[in-house]
Amino acid sequence: MSDVNHFEFMKIGLASPEKIRSWSYGEVKKPETINYRTLKPEKEGLFCEKIFGPTKDWECHCGKYKRIRYKGVICDRCGVEVTRSKVRRERMGHIELAAPVSHIWYFKGIPSRMGLVLDMSPRALEEVIYFASYVVTDPGETPLEKKQLLTEKEYRNYREKYGNAFQAGMGAEALKKLLQDIDLDKEVEALKEELKTAQGQRRNRAIKRLEVLEAFRNSGNDPSWMILEVLPVIPPDLRPMVQLDGGRFATSDLNDLYRRVINRNNRLKRLLELGAPDIIVQNEKRMLQEAVDALIDNGRRGRPVSGPGNRPLKSISHLLKGKQGRFRQNLLGKRVDYSGRSVIVVGPSLKIYQCGVPKEMALELFKPFVMKELVERGLAHNIKSAKRKVERVHPEVWDVLEDVIKEHPVLLNRAPTLHRLGIQAFEPVLVEGRAIRLHPLVCTAYNADFDGDQMAIHVPLSAEAQAEARLLMLAAHNILNPKDGKPVVTPSQDMVLGCYYLTLEIPGARGEGKVFADPAEAMAAYDNGYIDLHARIVVPVRSLGKTSFTEKQQKALLVTTVGKLIFNEVFPADLPYINVPTNDNLTKGVPEEYFIYEKGVNVREYVKTLPDVEAVKKSFLGRIIAEVFRRFGTTQTAIMLDRIKELGFRYSTKAGLTIAVSDIIVPEAKKEILAKAEADVERVLRQYRRGLITEEERYNRVISIWSKAKDELTEKLMQTMGKDNSIYMMAHSGARGSVSQITQLAGMRGLMANPSGRIIEMPIKSNFREGLTVLEYFISTHGARKGLADTALRTADSGYLTRRLVDVAQDVIVREEDCGTDRGIWVSAIWEGRELIESLYDRIVGRISFQTIKHPETGEIIVRRNEMITEEVAEKIVELGIEKVYIRSVLTCRSHHGVCKLCYGRNLATGTQVEIGEAVGIIAAQSIGEPGTQLTMRTFHSGGVAGDDITQGLPRVQELFEARNPKGQATVTEIGGVVQDIREVRDGREIEIVGETETKVYTVSYGSRLKVSPGQTVVPGQELTEGPVDPKEILKINGVQAVQQYLLKEVQRVYRLQGVEINDKHIEVMIRQMLRKVRVLHAGDTKLLPGSVVELHTFEEENKQAFANGKEPAVGRPVLLGITKASLETDSFLSAASFQETTRVLTEAAIKGKVDRLIGLKENVIIGKLIPAGTGMARYRKVEVKPADEGRQEQPEAGTETAAETNEQPDQKVGVQV
Repeated sequence: MSDVNHFEFMKIGLASPEKIRSWSYGEVKKPETINYRTLKPEKEGLFCEKIFGPTKDWECHCGKYKRIRYKGVICDRCGVEVTRSKVRRERMGHIELAAPVSHIWYFKGIPSRMGLVLDMSPRALEEVIYFASYVVTDPGETPLEKKQLLTEKEYRNYREKYGNAFQAGMGAEALKKLLQDIDLDKEVEALKEELKTAQGQRRNRAIKRLEVLEAFRNSGNDPSWMILEVLPVIPPDLRPMVQLDGGRFATSDLNDLYRRVINRNNRLKRLLELGAPDIIVQNEKRMLQEAVDALIDNGRRGRPVSGPGNRPLKSISHLLKGKQGRFRQNLLGKRVDYSGRSVIVVGPSLKIYQCGVPKEMALELFKPFVMKELVERGLAHNIKSAKRKVERVHPEVWDVLEDVIKEHPVLLNRAPTLHRLGIQAFEPVLVEGRAIRLHPLVCTAYNADFDGDQMAIHVPLSAEAQAEARLLMLAAHNILNPKDGKPVVTPSQDMVLGCYYLTLEIPGARGEGKVFADPAEAMAAYDNGYIDLHARIVVPVRSLGKTSFTEKQQKALLVTTVGKLIFNEVFPADLPYINVPTNDNLTKGVPEEYFIYEKGVNVREYVKTLPDVEAVKKSFLGRIIAEVFRRFGTTQTAIMLDRIKELGFRYSTKAGLTIAVSDIIVPEAKKEILAKAEADVERVLRQYRRGLITEEERYNRVISIWSKAKDELTEKLMQTMGKDNSIYMMAHSGARGSVSQITQLAGMRGLMANPSGRIIEMPIKSNFREGLTVLEYFISTHGARKGLADTALRTADSGYLTRRLVDVAQDVIVREEDCGTDRGIWVSAIWEGRELIESLYDRIVGRISFQTIKHPETGEIIVRRNEMITEEVAEKIVELGIEKVYIRSVLTCRSHHGVCKLCYGRNLATGTQVEIGEAVGIIAAQSIGEPGTQLTMRTFHSGGVAGDDITQGLPRVQELFEARNPKGQATVTEIGGVVQDIREVRDGREIEIVGETETKVYTVSYGSRLKVSPGQTVVPGQELTEGPVDPKEILKINGVQAVQQYLLKEVQRVYRLQGVEINDKHIEVMIRQMLRKVRVLHAGDTKLLPGSVVELHTFEEENKQAFANGKEPAVGRPVLLGITKASLETDSFLSAASFQETTRVLTEAAIKGKVDRLIGLKENVIIGKLIPAGTGMARYRKVEVKPADEGRQEQPEAGTETAAETNEQPDQKVGVQV
């Protein structure tokens, strides 16, 4: 027997009445559910045991057969099969309808599929289905037309006139007859003929009809199946009825809806048997149609059927739709067992790969493992007694638990999981108390703090899962951030402060200029109080034990401090000694002036001549970590990080840095600065009163005067604060706080904005040290509240953006080594006016060069074709003044599904070439979505200056990815030529452009600012007015590459201006997904339908075949789809249906008889298979896992591709019909 879960594809289609009957285990004839006295299901009712199976395992309805030994027996008294009760989740029933009814999805959806097949308007269909009009099904010899609508009166007249010469009917029966009469082949041919001549509206309608008819023809679905004769009844356990305490019952809404259908159906049967008058029967049929509509999609037509308390009942469609629907609630996300959650507290003594798990929690999580071990050690006789021991917490259980959790990683997750670093693996350490302990360095990745955050913990069970957790997800392996390749585990707060304090140099400190034989002697002197931590002292270079000094330097003396000696002990010996926090020191070594070569130099005097040196700040710590990672790899970095943590905590404790009110010093100059500003404002006001300046100018000048005053005050403030001021040190080192916060504490709060974002021109002159006046306090609340409201909105928006991004890119996986593309893209630095947005270095590092780059003068090869551009190579390219580089990019990758290794380049999370199987689409989506919360909301109003209301921040990113028409968009010229004239007309200005072959005139409104002047030469696609450009215009005029470059540059602009770095390749993956489709203009001799939107790859394949057979190829133009649209247009109906518009997607997929090849990730998650990425890819699934004792001798290196595999049967090809 083939494995049920092992299939290659999934097909969806319309079900024929025969098919529905074949699924069914019996007909449901009565609307009864369960007997109110015995609480047993009623026979032939909605919960009937004979149809759906027994309610209790191995027990029939009447109780004649009980126990497993009667398995498979069908009881002769009650007719119930003796089997497991879980069959009630899968056995279906059916209702034989007394009259056919239409399926609401197919006649009411937009566009109405039934209407397209029959070529009737949805309005006409509705009149027929709900018995308001007759439709002619066969005109016979009469002048009537087929499909003509007749009112009751007309029908009676025609009957009198022609007798039975024609046939007409009402309701779904009549439509069924019409649908059966359709000859698909003939209709399709006729439509293709019509398309050759038709124009405008008629052409569009014909294209739509052709699409639907072709779908029916190719899928083998019969159009008449859109009319139901038999209604399937879903299994009873999927629409349960449960008894509440108090004897009442809670039931699924579906049962009510089914009961209405059965009641009406039975009444209709009775009326038909009695031969009731037509009008009564028609009314009953209409009610049956409405009951079935409500069951399938309540509320789609007319008022929804409501239950008690006027609540609309949930129909079958509602069970699938939305966040609480079947797809998103149960198929894409499930609750898992072996998990727990608790509050987190800091665990400063943990190693980076450890986390503290509360004892009680660990015992519960590892219960089965503990029980097994108890039995194996002979501490319990059987599993049952072991379980009892664990539940009663016998003392020996703890020792066993200790051994069980050794080497068994657990996963920690903090919601919201915005990127892959939101779930990491740790080795558990048992701790007392009931809180999970978290290593302080991983907080940044989780965005966690200890003010009551909670985290969830999960246990990977199988050997494969444990191996993956250990090799791929261990916190020590996730040091780099996938979005920009920079370390994400940088020390923060106390640790930064400790390192800053440790590396401070204070001129004239105790013991300055003393010489010591080696670091140990210097430490001893420091411990005994002879010298200060910050004093400049001298030690021989040789005694430091660093390998990076030159021969000459090894013989010299080095000027440093005890603090720096301690600081340098934590780094690997091969890293240069860090004496000054500069990049040169980090990469090349200590600057020369800190060495003393000659003998007999007056050391004390020499030390005083050296320049002041900054202490190590947060940003520099980050650079050190990146450099150590680049040179020495993961393990060394992890060890060093733990040492930095210890060091930082120890010395921030020793430093005793603290905040006191006395640290906040209000500068003397404040009064003068304010007085001057007030005088300036007064002068501006006088000018305004005299009418010399406009209201707008006055407002802008007042704002700028106060901004200047605040800046001046800040400068003075920073000068008055000493370098040893605690608050200054905290802000300066990057531990906490910023200059602007210090200004608010000791300077002035400055200008505030009102809720609409407009700046209030009355500044807050006080600061927090002096205290605010009541009015100032009130004005402050505006800004503060707006900040909080914005943050809340932003979080939701950003989450939704991430969801759409993930959806559109989820099937982009690295599939092959090299796609063999013949194109790349040119990249150069991105500038915004004079401001550098992204440098060339940032854009090319970690990418693959498309061409061999040589030194312009010497001709030596810097990087070969298809080689990675490393940091060194990129630096060289920039030094040589090369301004643009031709690199490979996912935008030009030719892989069908996904991308290839060379087009993608470096995997930023590991710093090495990307592996096959990496889910780069999801990584890209997370990298763009995760910083979304940091982007600002809404538009900035710079004091109502016209033209400056540009959309920025998150809304701009959404606008770009959704390919919407931007607000206040620029007018773009479609032709190249010369601006002949710009003339005023009634409602604006006209710009006339004369090209070589044609002349175009563009009308622009008065409000817009012009960017061209008469006589200027313009190129196609050039902006004539200020403002953002519509990307669709760029695509139309300048083609695909131009629009790719534009979108990339614009998205980067938003993020970089907010100080968020995201690598180009992530944005490129998204843009590639937006430009996957082509609209067919002319079909030529291919199978493509004109006007349809198809995958680029399909389009090219069809044309290839046409060329091969010497036929005419199709003509198409690329389309730019927004990410929502692109996700819904995906080939996989499972993925699209689980994203948005579930019913529409399923309707369309069923008509087309779509086949889902299960290529992306979501489809596989939905059907419960491993995802085809990473270790789940077929090429890695063949590896076998050995038991621990065999595998010990040859353990693979961490990170090799044996990570986690299972042995599976060879792939059988099995399809599933839905």
